[in-house]
Amino acid sequence: MHPIRTAAFLAASLFALGAGAADLTVRVNDVSSAQGNILVAVYDSAEGFLKRPLKTAQVAAAAGKVELVIRDLPAGDYGIALFHDANGNNKMDRNPMGIPSEDHAFSNNARGNMGPPSFEQVKLALPAAGATADVSLR
Repeated sequence: MHPIRTAAFLAASLFALGAGAADLTVRVNDVSSAQGNILVAVYDSAEGFLKRPLKTAQVAAAAGKVELVIRDLPAGDYGIALFHDANGNNKMDRNPMGIPSEDHAFSNNARGNMGPPSFEQVKLALPAAGATADVSLR
């Protein structure tokens, strides 16, 4: 294949891949302090939920509200789990009974019963145009 045609084909392919990509804006409310970071994980299946995130991101905490954007996700269903890592140790701290001791949240502000919510409870649809998820830490 001619080098110019090859370059044009690659450019068109990359454009086509990016054309279906959507951005998911995550607004995190009720951040208690500006200490540490907000860590966010995005999941694309029930099997991988809370085990294998598709994407992760973090943003510096700010008292009140923070916002971050997860870019280039294919349109589809996703679940979000996040927590305020106030002490900056990059892990969810738990009390001796295993209950999270740092503020956390899930998409749809879902709550579990005697444990985390299911993927079905946190699942949100991301259209090709993108979407915004508002969650409140607790």
